[in-house]
Amino acid sequence: MRPDEPGQALPHGHGFPYLLVSLAVLAGDQASKVVAHARLRPLGTVPVIPGWFDLTFVANRGALFGLGREFGPALRTLAFAFLPAVAVVFLAALLWRSRRREAGFQGGLALILGGAAGNLLDRIRLGFVTDFLDFYWGTHHWPAFNLADASICVGVGLLGLDLLRDRRSASG
Repeated sequence: MRPDEPGQALPHGHGFPYLLVSLAVLAGDQASKVVAHARLRPLGTVPVIPGWFDLTFVANRGALFGLGREFGPALRTLAFAFLPAVAVVFLAALLWRSRRREAGFQGGLALILGGAAGNLLDRIRLGFVTDFLDFYWGTHHWPAFNLADASICVGVGLLGLDLLRDRRSASG
């Protein structure tokens, strides 16, 4: 097997370039949130494509799409700070130590790590996650989200595609 073939085991540390992707996601996410705080927080909402997309400042004290915002302080700290911090450390170690070379796997982990770190940093610094991308149709709004959330979703999609590819190659 050649070193560049899919599935080839590589020495630890191969994930370093992908850790840089995670850092780029984190930097872009945090930069966009700084702008959202400075520009959107005072205004509330800025229409971009009327009837479809606005920039709207939302202080999300819950999890994905606001889930769990009704939790008490102790459960909120556990669910939204401690567990995500453990997940970020786990993802960074997995990415660093992984011997898998596939871009779908490595890239998926990198995007999830960068997004998770971005939202965790918000929770630690602000006590909430800054959301500002507001898509809607008429009066039906998708919950506001941010670049970290989008990165996590794309990363999960890449991992799913990688898993499907692995299953297809194993079966035939």
